[in-house]
Amino acid sequence: MVKIEPRPHSSQVMQNASPLLAIMLTVLSGFVLFAALGKDPVGAMLLIFVEPLTSVFSVTELLIKASPLMIIASGLALCFRAGVWNIGAEGQFSIGALVGGAVALALYEVEGLWVLPFICVAGAIGGMTWACIPALLRTRFHTNEILVSLMLVYVANLLLSYLVHGPLRDPDGQNFPESRLFHDAAILPILVEDTRLHIGIVISLIAAVLAWIILHRHRIGFEIRVLGQSARAARFAGFSETRIVWFCLLASGGLAGLAGVFEATGPVGQLVPALPVGYGFTAIIVAFLGRLSPVGVVLASLLLALTYIGGETAQIAMNLPSATTQVFQGLLLFYLLAADILIKYRVRFTPFRAHRGETSSSAARTG
Repeated sequence: MVKIEPRPHSSQVMQNASPLLAIMLTVLSGFVLFAALGKDPVGAMLLIFVEPLTSVFSVTELLIKASPLMIIASGLALCFRAGVWNIGAEGQFSIGALVGGAVALALYEVEGLWVLPFICVAGAIGGMTWACIPALLRTRFHTNEILVSLMLVYVANLLLSYLVHGPLRDPDGQNFPESRLFHDAAILPILVEDTRLHIGIVISLIAAVLAWIILHRHRIGFEIRVLGQSARAARFAGFSETRIVWFCLLASGGLAGLAGVFEATGPVGQLVPALPVGYGFTAIIVAFLGRLSPVGVVLASLLLALTYIGGETAQIAMNLPSATTQVFQGLLLFYLLAADILIKYRVRFTPFRAHRGETSSSAARTG
């Protein structure tokens, strides 16, 4: 019989090494996967992990992909450290883009340096407002925030689609479901000429630094870590669980909303129904791959962005299925979670007869 038992002591070395182990196992699984598809595994791996790093333009595209992952995962790391499971960052991303985009359209052709910051603040407030729903339901009615935040993703995406098909649709767009292109004052400044790399990557790095300061240099960060390790200890110390839950969900919702604004006012330049592309869900993998550390989040977001860019390159060059990137990301999360389980628990195999004998003896003693 198979039994899973907690280990008396988990290895700190293995905890730190498990992301690297998960990456290695994902690469090995990729070799098997591509070989099964009849493709050259070595060539596919070079396209995914090396090709995006060979030119300035591809590196800037990688940073564009990493920016929303980095800023969303920084907020999710705060939540997950506290045991607050915000799975709805994708919906908060969509609402942030929607609110910020609506403000950009309302201020169409308005000039001024204040326009873009105002749009970004509006988007962050939109994401925070959407995160208020699971925060209120958890703290007031003890509702599971996993289900609430996840279900709100579909509500947010449908709301975005409805408004882009209706009130926010471009009147001169020949009935295409998209808003008009934002005015220049509502577009993020470009950092590298002749590329799409915008200032959002800088703000994403700043967000990661602020998240690190909060976690390791501020009282609220200490309360977050204590609550995540033991809710009973947090209550005994007099920490307010309600305040921490609200803080974490508002912070992560605001950052996700800000990421949505950056996507709308950056690479896309308008509102479209396909604006949410899964960054909110992928950021969950980024947060765990980075060990819920803002420093790790920065590195993990670059790695996941590499799989995005490399996966698209391999898909075009080798005629691979469109799900290649999702398979890689899923394998990475699977191996990471499996490694975490084996670090904290051990598997014991006991003979079935011995187990049945122990059960009979226990029943006899009870009788």
